[in-house]
Amino acid sequence: MAALAPTSLSKDPLSNGALTRIFGSRVKSLEIQHTQLRLWTCFRSNSGVKLKASAEPPALTREPKSDKQESIMEMGNGCDLFNEMKNNFLSFKKHKYMENLELFQALSKGQAPKFMVIACADSRVCPSNILGFKPGEAFMVRNVANMVPTYESGPSETNAALEFAVNSLEVENILIIGHSCCGGIRALMSMQDEVDSSSFIRSWVIVGKNAKLSTKAAASNLSFDQQCTHCEKESINCSLLNLLTYPWIEEKVKKGELSLHGGYYDFVDCTFEKWTLDYKGSVMEGKNRVVVKNQSFWC
Repeated sequence: MAALAPTSLSKDPLSNGALTRIFGSRVKSLEIQHTQLRLWTCFRSNSGVKLKASAEPPALTREPKSDKQESIMEMGNGCDLFNEMKNNFLSFKKHKYMENLELFQALSKGQAPKFMVIACADSRVCPSNILGFKPGEAFMVRNVANMVPTYESGPSETNAALEFAVNSLEVENILIIGHSCCGGIRALMSMQDEVDSSSFIRSWVIVGKNAKLSTKAAASNLSFDQQCTHCEKESINCSLLNLLTYPWIEEKVKKGELSLHGGYYDFVDCTFEKWTLDYKGSVMEGKNRVVVKNQSFWC
């Protein structure tokens, strides 16, 4: 990233000569003054960081930007991003933390969530924001396309989280949440049969291969977009079945100590579908097809 520390400039950290070195010899004096003000504002509010320009000089807008100029602009914009983040944190502290101090003090000593939530890493589908989970209510893991690999697949961050949530926290519910317009599912549906081992994404989403095969068999007459929507839901069900490959999960489900649920958030229409795995029915089906109960649709 291109940035200049204050010690690398002349005695005046914002001298015209220094700015000329940053932006090139064609910058006019008025443009230098304009950029100088923005630089000084960023420097004043972040005295411990390197100098960064927060905007491109007007004279350069018609010319291709160099990598150095792009980097300076991006770093300058970061000042505003983190200022906003800081304000959000201070607002949280004042209006949430301090007003619920007893709750947060209790959480500092331990957690006892009722839910484990497995959701997609997509920035548009934060479970706490959508479903209103409060601190301490849900143990969460998020990955690409909200997938659960089988027990036989070996270690991953997802099954490590499962082990902790089920065996240590003793959650009573596992909820897998899928969503509309999922890029991970689209990547899965676009894949050829051969997995590109050089791609981390492809190597991961192959976990949902059975969902893809089921979709191709049941929805081959639909458009690609419609097939992706079908696979988004089918993948949730395949992951529910994969949960039963973990001996300690199946044991608790069989005893009625743990329930497995699926959820689907359509953020285009803002609707939510929820269902629960019928363990006995799924076992009778040979664990190759999910049988569900307690379906509901929220809109």
